[in-house]
Amino acid sequence: MLRLPIMATLVALLMSTPVVAETRIGVVDLRQALFSSKEAQAFSAKLQQDFSGEEAKVRETQEEARALKERLEQDGAMMNESERNRLAAQFQEKVQQFNALKQRLDSTVANRKQSFLEEARPDVDAAVQELVDEHDLDMILPSEAVVYVKPDMNLTAQLLEKLDR
Repeated sequence: MLRLPIMATLVALLMSTPVVAETRIGVVDLRQALFSSKEAQAFSAKLQQDFSGEEAKVRETQEEARALKERLEQDGAMMNESERNRLAAQFQEKVQQFNALKQRLDSTVANRKQSFLEEARPDVDAAVQELVDEHDLDMILPSEAVVYVKPDMNLTAQLLEKLDR
C-alpha cells in the first residue's frame, strides 16, 4: 500500500527535475602515460645502469645456490653425512645471501621509483589540468576504474604528448 505513493512521488520528482547538463568525463591510464614518457625511459635506463652490478651479483648468488642444490641432489646419496651436511649448510647460506641481496636491491629500486613518481607528480598534475581545460571536462578517471570508455574519451596518448614536451 505504501509502495504506490512512494513510487508515484519518485516518478514525479524525476520528471519534474530539470535535465542535468551532460557531464564530460575523460579517462587516462596514468601509469602507462607516465612510464612511457621520455623522462621515464631515461630514468629507467639510468636505473638499469646504476644497478647492473647489483643485479649481476644477485644472479651470480642465485646460480651458485642452484649449483649447490643440484650437487646435493645428484651426489648427496654418495656423500658421507658430514660432507652432505656441510654442502647443505653452504646451500642454505647461499639461499640466505641471495634473499638478502635481492631484498636490498628490490627495496632500493622501489625507493628510487617512488622518488621519481613524487618528482613527476607536479608535471602530471599540470598535464591533466591542461586536458581538463582543453576538453572542457568535469572529471578525469583513471582507466583502472573504468569498464568501458569511448576511444575519443581515452586521453592517455594526449597526456603522454603533454608529458613529453
